[in-house]
Amino acid sequence: MARSGIDGATGQGYASLAVTTKDLITTDPDILGGTPVFKGTRVPVKTLFDYLENNYTLGEFVECFPSVSREAARALLERSESVLLTVA
Repeated sequence: MARSGIDGATGQGYASLAVTTKDLITTDPDILGGTPVFKGTRVPVKTLFDYLENNYTLGEFVECFPSVSREAARALLERSESVLLTVA
């Protein structure tokens, strides 16, 4: 399932394909002791949620962690939303 919309930070349109968690997150005992990180980076997934909880924007997160693409962060949030709403 594809989703599309307007990015509130940039005003640009976006489209994303449904992705699985394993496409976005990796755990490896040799990288931060197995902490879940964005695939291909050393950026913990929890850091994205910490930033958002502290009123930073997605754009600010991506600016501080350029190894994480906006698309990867957005896809992770969309996947999280999907999982949470399926359980509810």
